[in-house]
Amino acid sequence: MMQVNRDTCCYCGGCVGACPVDAMELQETVLTISGKCTECQICAKFCPVGAIKRVKDK
Repeated sequence: MMQVNRDTCCYCGGCVGACPVDAMELQETVLTISGKCTECQICAKFCPVGAIKRVKDK
């Protein structure tokens, strides 16, 4: 599962445009990742502040 660190995120939207399955949505200062996410981690590569990470499901 991909997770956004809201304390680090700068809400630039780069990850939203990079997502190949359109699983991310940015509305002002709320970034959400939907169930369509395939955990390809492309969003994390585009994040300039390292706010997106893959975490293991519990």
